[in-house]
Amino acid sequence: MLSEAMLKTVEAKRLLESESAQTINDAVNTVELSRSAFYKYKDGIFPFHTMVKEKIITLTIHLEDQSGSLSRLLSMVAQTGANVLTINQTIPLQGKATITLTIETAAMTSDVTGLLDQMQQLDAVRKVEIVGSGA
Repeated sequence: MLSEAMLKTVEAKRLLESESAQTINDAVNTVELSRSAFYKYKDGIFPFHTMVKEKIITLTIHLEDQSGSLSRLLSMVAQTGANVLTINQTIPLQGKATITLTIETAAMTSDVTGLLDQMQQLDAVRKVEIVGSGA
């Protein structure tokens, strides 16, 4: 179901992790992938076994544009022991922004449901959804 570029990105990442390739350039040349395609997909494509082992989840959060609201949200995530892998925020329009947050949950001291409930309790949070999970 994945595109050829996505599959080659996974293979290039495997070559780098196993040290079969010393540089990104070596890895992409070996799998016949452009560097631009590698950089486009490298942070969003993972082998399934990696996602299960590391328990990676991606959340979409609708947040009101209030000073400090994102900081409070991220502090809450940190307090649970989760590790933020990626964060993207849209420009606030009509007083609301959409946050896409990918976290690694293996070291969490509470369960994911508890974290989602805590997030929903924040005044600025309008909606929290899991959009992807490796566990």
